[in-house]
Amino acid sequence: MRAVLLKLSNSPRMARWVTTHKTTRRMSQKFVAGEELEQALAAARVCNDTGLKVSLDLLGESVTNAEQARAARDSYLGIFDRIAQEKLDANVSLKLTQLGLDLDVGMCQELLESVVAHSTGYGNFVRVDMEASAFTQRTIDVVKAVRRKTESVGIVMQSYLRRTEADVRDFLTIGCRMRLCKGAYKEPPEVAFPAKSDVDANYVSLMKLLLPSGIYHGIATHDPKMIAATEQFVAERGIGKDKFEFQMLYGIRTDLQRELVKRGYNMRVYIPYGRDWFPYFMRRLAERPANMVFFLKNFFRG
Repeated sequence: MRAVLLKLSNSPRMARWVTTHKTTRRMSQKFVAGEELEQALAAARVCNDTGLKVSLDLLGESVTNAEQARAARDSYLGIFDRIAQEKLDANVSLKLTQLGLDLDVGMCQELLESVVAHSTGYGNFVRVDMEASAFTQRTIDVVKAVRRKTESVGIVMQSYLRRTEADVRDFLTIGCRMRLCKGAYKEPPEVAFPAKSDVDANYVSLMKLLLPSGIYHGIATHDPKMIAATEQFVAERGIGKDKFEFQMLYGIRTDLQRELVKRGYNMRVYIPYGRDWFPYFMRRLAERPANMVFFLKNFFRG
């Protein structure tokens, strides 16, 4: 089922059907704050009011021309303006294919540099999301190039990729902030660990590399076992709760998000918004059986 859903996430026909169907549009609101920035800002305010930090993400990937890439860049500049105006505790996450990574690497780097420079003016931060493995090396190369000029950019590392330990060690040498997640794309077994147990074991191993580094990293997971392993490790090593943050997705395990804040941890919620929500929605359904049960229950009810 996971493989089918991930394959369908790339289907234009499926996208048209899902995004125009009243029931599925309503269900997407569990995982996506809305289609407009104002809705995302309102969701961010609610999170901040309950002690949660946020990261805003304008959904979109794999633009087809330079004009679209520059329009995405301009949108991110505007997001940082509004974060500052609204005095929100928020940063921004983005995908490099939305800035034209698959069209022109040089242009993509230039656009990312302009977004990061704008964020730096506000004392803010840009997190570059990791996409499918076809983009991993190019994403790393662009982030490294921008990171040489500023510390206001970080990257995401996926524990299901076999190469990630080497990449984490490499980025630690330059002091780069990282978000650790498991990974949500369909990959061949020579690229990614096919067994969940191996993905989980690698996640814990990578977490133990990241947290003693003295760099402020994000531990992104909804998995109680990964959270428990992190809590046990930081307690054993005497790592302060303010030296890192947990991260979770908007609409998933809100109860656990607030519980971790009560236990004294920093927690950041990844808030996606925008009209290009279909691929993101499908990946969320594919990630957890509970999400698919939610989808089917509401679909047939609607």
